[in-house]
Amino acid sequence: MMDIKKKTLANYVLTELRKTFPQAQIELDYQKDDPWQLLVVVALSAQTTDKKVNAISPALFEHFKTVNDFARAKPADIEPYIKSIGLYRNKARNLVLAAQKIVSEFDGKVPKTRKSLETLAGVGKKTSAVIVANAFNVPAIAVDTHVARVSRRLGLTDQTDPNKIEDELTALFKKKDLIDAHHTLILHGRRICIAKKPHCSICPLNKKCPRIGVTSWQ
Repeated sequence: MMDIKKKTLANYVLTELRKTFPQAQIELDYQKDDPWQLLVVVALSAQTTDKKVNAISPALFEHFKTVNDFARAKPADIEPYIKSIGLYRNKARNLVLAAQKIVSEFDGKVPKTRKSLETLAGVGKKTSAVIVANAFNVPAIAVDTHVARVSRRLGLTDQTDPNKIEDELTALFKKKDLIDAHHTLILHGRRICIAKKPHCSICPLNKKCPRIGVTSWQ
């Protein structure tokens, strides 16, 4: 049975974070009507920053304009455009494989379900959640390092496995609020509840936050 206190806390967290980040949305740049571009930038953002991805993606999409262009490419063709970010060889290979499968098995369209998305190379639960939420407006909460850190510090979960954290947060927040919860928790983790010395003095949640695991703060 879900802890009522945690559900109450989750509602409080979202209410306050919506006030703090009223325009919260994904910070990766992509053509909003192109789910494939979203898939690419989300895949590239693994173990690097959105800022770095946004710096390289314009040239990448200028040369490879569609999913078909990626499907026809070789990983070595893509690597020069993404070489400045981590794991670029694996990412280039996965993008080609994912594009080829989308073209051959999904009629050239990015699938709209997480189950189908997760059959694509390089697409795991976090990536699939981001895609369905932002491309297709399907309620989902993706657990990245920021969401995981913030939710543990707040006491919304004591799990460390991202999949288990996602399950717990999905149960805590209302379905219609999952996308907002995802975006606001990420921004809170990037701007205020940072990994080292979080800015607790200016945190909108400091009245109820137990600061679990926090040893020093500003």
